[in-house]
Amino acid sequence: MKHVTPLRVFHITAICNLADIAKSKALYSKAMLQKKKVAYGDIAYQGAQGKRATKLVEKPPAGTIHDYVPFYFAPRSPMLFTINNGNVPGCPYRQADIVHLVTTVEAIHEDGLEFVFYDCNATLNVANCFNDLKDLEKIQWELFYETPRLDGYCKYWNCRSDNPKYMRRQEIRQAEFLVHSKVPLKLMTMVGVRNDEIAEEVRGIFKNASVKLTVEVKPEWYF
Repeated sequence: MKHVTPLRVFHITAICNLADIAKSKALYSKAMLQKKKVAYGDIAYQGAQGKRATKLVEKPPAGTIHDYVPFYFAPRSPMLFTINNGNVPGCPYRQADIVHLVTTVEAIHEDGLEFVFYDCNATLNVANCFNDLKDLEKIQWELFYETPRLDGYCKYWNCRSDNPKYMRRQEIRQAEFLVHSKVPLKLMTMVGVRNDEIAEEVRGIFKNASVKLTVEVKPEWYF
């Protein structure tokens, strides 16, 4: 099964980070944030972050995973579910505190940015790394698009032991598109949030920073 075109990708972050993102007019990799000494609200597993800081990227432009801005190929991700259930130690945020910044693979490619992508969670030893868009066909897109759908994506991503097709579904639904160093905000098509109250807050942040970016309420991207 082929992916849809244009191929949207989704970066999740806490609302508290948006003022700095808007001010800098870009999303930065974790390595760049550390280099710039920018404080930020962290929504990640620290154990997984340790792996991402040291795991070498096999394809050019190489480096480690922390040298890249991470995107998922679908909203309403397993990671968002984990955050919302309070299962990320030290993370005080829940899903209403999280926004989705959206761009497309095509926009990133046309802007000349360097990228790699993985066919499942990048931290896993079984994850395969690619940097040629022709290899997008190696991702199991049927797990992203089969029915029942929410905004075009399969509602379910959990693993199931009763069907071989779904035994690695959660890992595959965490396939990643990673952009080296930074992604300019001008490449974002929109920001998705959970409710109207959050939408107004985000619009205010962007207005104060003179950022023109559409904010939409997308409850189907949340749990």
